[in-house]
Amino acid sequence: MKWIKTFVSGVLAGISIALGGTVFLSLENKVLGALFFTVGLFAVCTFGFSLFTGKVCYVFDNGASYAAALPVIWLGNLAGTWLTAAAESLTRVGPALMERAQAVSAAKLADSPLSLFFLAVLCDMLIYIAVEGYKNNPHPVGKYLAIFFGVTVFILCGFEHCVADMYYFSMAGVWSGRTLLLLLVMTLGNSVGGVLIPLLRKACAK
Repeated sequence: MKWIKTFVSGVLAGISIALGGTVFLSLENKVLGALFFTVGLFAVCTFGFSLFTGKVCYVFDNGASYAAALPVIWLGNLAGTWLTAAAESLTRVGPALMERAQAVSAAKLADSPLSLFFLAVLCDMLIYIAVEGYKNNPHPVGKYLAIFFGVTVFILCGFEHCVADMYYFSMAGVWSGRTLLLLLVMTLGNSVGGVLIPLLRKACAK
């Protein structure tokens, strides 16, 4: 039952990020798209959904069961993004979203694994800043500014977020062996980026 709840929470987080991806694809203005993409992490943090890129940041602060739950969360995120893309493809906005997603996905799939890895590292450093800021900033406004700044910056910089990419790849219909391999590379990069700042903070505190 615990794993089912974890998976469902991951699905809800995937849907949340997919909604952020939807608004990003829907807007011509990149800055506005990046700003409104934050609805995804806003929902995740506000409702306590399980997002892989946020949860992985705290893997060394918790026990083995926490680490074991991360693959379940990742799969839940994948299911949530895919379900959202599948539903949207049945609507009148589907063709336009698919066209934009294909353009976004083409650039990612043409990139090298090394480039995608480091772009993913940088992305999750910002996700940690956003999530940790939301958790520990004593000011209510500061909590939400952490989310908006962290997410908006990684979008505008072109960094790679594996869950957002799950949505783009699903919306574009470009799944293949190479797509999955590159997604795993970005997942590894997000994982490294997510734990980098926490580990360095601990080292500096000693």
